[in-house]
Amino acid sequence: MNYYIIAGERSGDLHASNLIHWLKQVDSDAEFRGMGGDYMESAGCLLTAHYREMALMGFVEVVLHFRRVVKYLNKIKADLLEHRPDALILVDFGGFNMKMAAFASEQGIPVHYYIAPKVWAWNQNRALKLKKYVDHLYCILPFEPEFFKKFDWEVAYVGNPLLDEKKKFQPDPDFLQRHQIRAERLVALLPGSRKQEIHQMLQTMIALKSEFDEVEWVVAGVKNLPADVYDKATAAGIKVIFDQTYDILYRARAAVVTSGTATLETALFRVPQVVVYKTSGISYAIAKRLIRVPFISLVNLIAGARLVEELIQRDYSPGTVKRELEVLLPDGPKRQAQLQGYKAMLEKIGTKAASRETAGLIYRSLSGLGASSK
Repeated sequence: MNYYIIAGERSGDLHASNLIHWLKQVDSDAEFRGMGGDYMESAGCLLTAHYREMALMGFVEVVLHFRRVVKYLNKIKADLLEHRPDALILVDFGGFNMKMAAFASEQGIPVHYYIAPKVWAWNQNRALKLKKYVDHLYCILPFEPEFFKKFDWEVAYVGNPLLDEKKKFQPDPDFLQRHQIRAERLVALLPGSRKQEIHQMLQTMIALKSEFDEVEWVVAGVKNLPADVYDKATAAGIKVIFDQTYDILYRARAAVVTSGTATLETALFRVPQVVVYKTSGISYAIAKRLIRVPFISLVNLIAGARLVEELIQRDYSPGTVKRELEVLLPDGPKRQAQLQGYKAMLEKIGTKAASRETAGLIYRSLSGLGASSK
């Protein structure tokens, strides 16, 4: 069968590549085309566009680059019509992919959505649009099926794909020696995976260096961005290690993490963390009026309680982060409470292999062996 896959950022690209791998296991004739990144291309997907030109964050930023978004929407729509796949598979990237879902549905192309858009966070009635245009929805957060039941929609919970990534991880035994790192007081700094995020987040993380003695600071960098976005960290004497986030977390005593997928990854490695986030003033003001959930971090949302501290916008400063790290680094009650909370939260997630589960469901539905989730 022919599959058209669209992912719009690094994490989606990674999860889409794993999905491609498992689709190949169940469909020996599978062919792949779409929009994504290096992971998808390595897995065997012919890319018609790379997501790096679309990695935008914040309401204002998207508006400012509206023409770019429209350009890529039109390009992908034309390519989709030209090749008319057996299925369109959308991976996360809500704003763009919900528009693609509507277009494909109107053209009679089956729509499968892996990693549901966070419609539960704001403007929840968007779930009705999702239901209208998506034939099958595959959720990765344990509370999502119950949310969609409010809209009379039975969807599939397939587990979380980060569990698959964690299982594949093999620690590099020479990591500490190669990078000359002392593990006893290593604090991981995760400023995000998009250029705009790093611009907003990294400077405050760097400022922490002067607040602590005997702490080894390490920035988890990503190679798909220009190396100079990390120049300020390097100039401050902080190590930047690229594409080895799991090796860093495996040895970290604590972490300062930009809100996003990385907060859950940090929890998987049982690393106490402070979750931080900052965006433009206008984007924050808009978001604050729209958001309908009590937390921003995946860890707290899944736990259903304030398990990790969230320092947002003006609350994100060297002083506030310092106060949190001071109680997380020692073996004290707050550290132990967070570690115990991780255990309960991970039990909610379960043990399903998300990419394999989703690939099987997609193939069975296209082969006439499964029912629509509408």
